Amino acid sequence: MKKILLLSVFTLTLFPLTCISDSKSGGTMSIEHAAQNTQQNYSKPADEVLRKKLTALQYQVTQEESTEPPFKNEYWNEHRSGIYVDVVSGEPLFSSLDKFDSGTGWPSFSKPLVSDNINKKKDFLLIIPRTEVRSRYGDSHLGHVFDDGPKPTGLRYCINSASLRFIPVEDLEKEGYGEFLRLFK
Repeated sequence: MKKILLLSVFTLTLFPLTCISDSKSGGTMSIEHAAQNTQQNYSKPADEVLRKKLTALQYQVTQEESTEPPFKNEYWNEHRSGIYVDVVSGEPLFSSLDKFDSGTGWPSFSKPLVSDNINKKKDFLLIIPRTEVRSRYGDSHLGHVFDDGPKPTGLRYCINSASLRFIPVEDLEKEGYGEFLRLFK
């Protein structure tokens, strides 16, 4: 027990907790507009519905905080223009405009599409503290955010493909996300 405690203290000394803040002004659209629309339209279905709707991997990732394999997931190498929504609730989360190749094998984004749709919490599952990223209304485990991303945010949202549904720009209107079309013009 003493060895584990010493290891934890040593690890925390080497990897200090960092505060990661979101700047709402850094969002790509009006937060007030998006938040109002989100509150009216998105919610988490009952567990019985989720078990029928989601694949086994999607359920494990979003509901049980699992992680899919790198480089063997649906969106790590996706290059089309569009947005990524929560596979559970449908709330808009990320844009292809903020996606970049981090070399990790998971989709990576420099910022959320709608900051208010992202919740963060400290995660100590690997002893080293990390910041977990969850969707606001679906409460889905999405992945983690790190402070080693590109400028101007310096953030890397490392997200599981299994927690996302991609909507190509040509389908935004049809899928009910027409308000985001202006971002791609």
